[in-house]
Amino acid sequence: MKKSTTGLLLGSALVVGLSGCASSASQSSAGASASGDSWYQHPFVCGLAGGLIGGGIGYATSGESDEDQGAAIGSTAGATIGAMLCADTSPAPAPAPRDTDGDGVNDADDQCPGTPAGVAVDAVGCPLDSDGDGVPDYQDQCPGTPAGAEVNALGCEEDLVLRDVNFEFDSATLTMGAENILDGVAEKLLANKNVRVRIEGHTDAVGSDAYNQQLSQERADSVAAYLASQGVSADRMRTIGYGESQPMASNETDAGRAQNRRVELGEWE
Repeated sequence: MKKSTTGLLLGSALVVGLSGCASSASQSSAGASASGDSWYQHPFVCGLAGGLIGGGIGYATSGESDEDQGAAIGSTAGATIGAMLCADTSPAPAPAPRDTDGDGVNDADDQCPGTPAGVAVDAVGCPLDSDGDGVPDYQDQCPGTPAGAEVNALGCEEDLVLRDVNFEFDSATLTMGAENILDGVAEKLLANKNVRVRIEGHTDAVGSDAYNQQLSQERADSVAAYLASQGVSADRMRTIGYGESQPMASNETDAGRAQNRRVELGEWE
């Protein structure tokens, strides 16, 4: 190649190279992302321009005996430098924080991963335990337990009397109001799948012992059947009828007999 053509080669290469560099520098200063770069800012194009420039310079600065070698060395060096100049060296964006259980606390800070959907949590992602009894609110059948009290797996100090779980007169058929209360019991039992429960039926002293024993068993069974219909596994429940044998109040008054007609829920250990 004649030295006279080297100027034309260098001039053309410089135009291409300087145009790309100028555009790249302009976009970089404006905060443009790599994905918005023009085609002439691609590392391949910059490498090609750098190869032309380097090859031309290497050729022009070499003696007549080593022109080809100088051009090759210059082209290689220029291509490498050009590609490096246009390479995207901006740091990779940090990964977005993850919140796998959707409780509002990022996984990196979540000390109780896997919280069920919709459960209220504290600042470290653990379910709230308002009374501090060790049983989370969403599983606690007895909220508001006094501080320091020992509780069972239901969150209760003792068996829970299911207030207002009543039956039709002289039968084991649950009233509509009773079913509404048992819906809440079932919800918490479903949230606390590791606990098994005893369901105990009790009556007042009106009627024979044998009749009351049978009626109390049927009422306990009725409660268990309803809970099972709401999804609580039957093998987690045990029913017992005590009849009139365990009164909690006097059977001599209407108020006392009403207290004695009850269903209790306790932990089945």
